[in-house]
Amino acid sequence: MHWNVVRDNFTYFLWGGFPQGPLGGLALSIAMALCGIFGAFWLGLAVGLCRLSKRPWLRLPALIYIEVIRGIPLLMVILWFYLLGPMIFGKALPAWESAVYALIVFTSAYIAEIVRAGVLSLPKGQMEAARGSGLSNTQAMVHVILPQALFNMIPSFVNQFVSLTKDTSLGFIISVGELTKTARQVMSRDTSAPTEILFTIAVLYFLVCYVLTELSRRLETKINRYQARGR
Repeated sequence: MHWNVVRDNFTYFLWGGFPQGPLGGLALSIAMALCGIFGAFWLGLAVGLCRLSKRPWLRLPALIYIEVIRGIPLLMVILWFYLLGPMIFGKALPAWESAVYALIVFTSAYIAEIVRAGVLSLPKGQMEAARGSGLSNTQAMVHVILPQALFNMIPSFVNQFVSLTKDTSLGFIISVGELTKTARQVMSRDTSAPTEILFTIAVLYFLVCYVLTELSRRLETKINRYQARGR
């Protein structure tokens, strides 16, 4: 076993060449996941609400967007942004930026479905009571329905964040210096310990995802207890 290769490159696995060079490794993977889930939340929220709209000109494009994005692999979306970025934006995008945009677009389709399911899970009487108090449909959605639905969606959002964190590994396809890419770079320099290197990055991914999964479980337990007290 050649664990000395892992030991000598462990900080490189964690944050790449930072601060002397660009951020990389696990730190870049987490940063991409944070940017991705932040952007995907707002885009997915907008698409999800359009999906619930009674207006066909809002509902149908949202439905097409969700079905198309969910029907293609994430890798394809990443390559779209990386290869077609110059034509869409008029300039070539950095590889990490292309990957983040792809993660936002891809994950937003799943967030939209979480939003739709969360809103529909509430009793219909909530909307009727809000409308009866004089609120418009939009006001009732923003001030009454959505806050309750979003509260119930928190565990699902965390689970989606876990998936997004693992999906950042596909960034190595376009040479993003995230954790998987740093592992491949180390293996190309030293071919004596591929098993040890792959095991190490697998453990790092597992630790991050395990913490997030436990957070999701605890949040779900607290939400269930809160809802049980409210009944």
